[in-house]
Amino acid sequence: MRLHNLAPRPGAKHRKKRLGIGESSGHGKTSGRGHKGQKARSGGSVRLGFEGGQMPLIRRLPKRGFNNFEFKPVYAVVNLDTLEERFPAGAKIDEAALRSLRLVHGRNDGIKLLARGVVTKSFTVEVDKSSAAARQKLEAAGGSLVLRERQTKIAGRAILKAAPRKAVKAA
Repeated sequence: MRLHNLAPRPGAKHRKKRLGIGESSGHGKTSGRGHKGQKARSGGSVRLGFEGGQMPLIRRLPKRGFNNFEFKPVYAVVNLDTLEERFPAGAKIDEAALRSLRLVHGRNDGIKLLARGVVTKSFTVEVDKSSAAARQKLEAAGGSLVLRERQTKIAGRAILKAAPRKAVKAA
């Protein structure tokens, strides 16, 4: 196979449907929209899930269960081989150092160290979580792992409770 032999798969390429270009084209007059009706008008279509006023399926089915997606902690992942490539031996690696090299970016609930690769240098790594294999490889190379104290999302928020009202006697 050579570059001049390459071609897209049969049926992968389509010519653009040219609308309103005369009766004999097959897409003239109503341009494939049919006669009258809401869907023939400009801007005329119904929203996703609309069933013409009938109670939509999404509202007919009962809601059940709980979705934890909003509350699940999301960790930025850093692998040992990345640290081996980017940091000199004896380096102290924390979130600020990882962010400065763009190894961690955006918002997350912490940093997790994983064990991909081989470590020959010794580092002092400060992260929120670590796999057992990553800790083992790091300590075997003479490095150390410091786990940061984990803070929950709720810890930063003030939980307000309404103070009980005292009954006031009428004079």
